[in-house]
Amino acid sequence: MDVDIQQLLVVFTAYVIAAGSPGPSNMRIMGVAMTDGRRAGLAVASGVVSGSIFWGLMAATGVSAILKTYPGALSILQVFGGIYLLYLAYRAARSALSADPATSSENGRPAVSMAALYRRGLLMHLMNPKSILAWIALMTLGLGPGSSSSSVVIILAACAFLSVTIFCGYALVFSTAPMVRLYRSARRWIEGTLALSFGLAGLKLLFSRF
Repeated sequence: MDVDIQQLLVVFTAYVIAAGSPGPSNMRIMGVAMTDGRRAGLAVASGVVSGSIFWGLMAATGVSAILKTYPGALSILQVFGGIYLLYLAYRAARSALSADPATSSENGRPAVSMAALYRRGLLMHLMNPKSILAWIALMTLGLGPGSSSSSVVIILAACAFLSVTIFCGYALVFSTAPMVRLYRSARRWIEGTLALSFGLAGLKLLFSRF
C-alpha cells in the first residue's frame, strides 16, 4: 500500500480548516441546536455530514470533472443554493423581528421532525457549490498521478470521520445549557446575525455567476 502520510496530513488539516470554519452549514447547526436542542442540532448535522460525504464520493469517482467540463451545471447549482440560502435568511430575519421567541417544541418534543431537519442539513450542503469545489481541491492536493486506490479510501474515510466530529461537535457544544441561555438572552441579535450571514452567502452565490 503506497500512501504518503505527510501528504495525507496536509489534506486532513485543510479539511479541518475548511469544515470547521464558520459558514452557512455550521451556523445553521448552531442556530438549530440553540433553538431546538441537541437532537435537532444533531439531525441537521447528520444531513450536512451526508452531503459532505456525497460530494467527497463524487470528487473521488471523477464526477466532479463533469462539473468542470460543463460550467452550466455548476451555475444551476449556484442558483438553487443561493435561493435556498436567501430563504433561510428570510426565516431567520422573521424570527429576529418577532416579539416572542420562536419556540418549536411542546412538552420537550420538536414540532419539526428529525427527518425534516436532516433534509434541511442535507439540502444546504448539496446546494453549496463550494462543497464540491473544496473536495476537488482536496483530492487534487492529496492524490498524485501515482496514487493508489488505498489513498482515495483513506482520504474519504478519514474526512468522513472528521466531518462527523466537526459538525456533530457544533451541535453538541451549542446545545449545552450556557449556549441555550445565551440564545434566549440575545435571541434577536443571534437570529439577525444568522439572517445577515445567510443573506450575504446567498447573494454571493447568485452574483458570482456574473
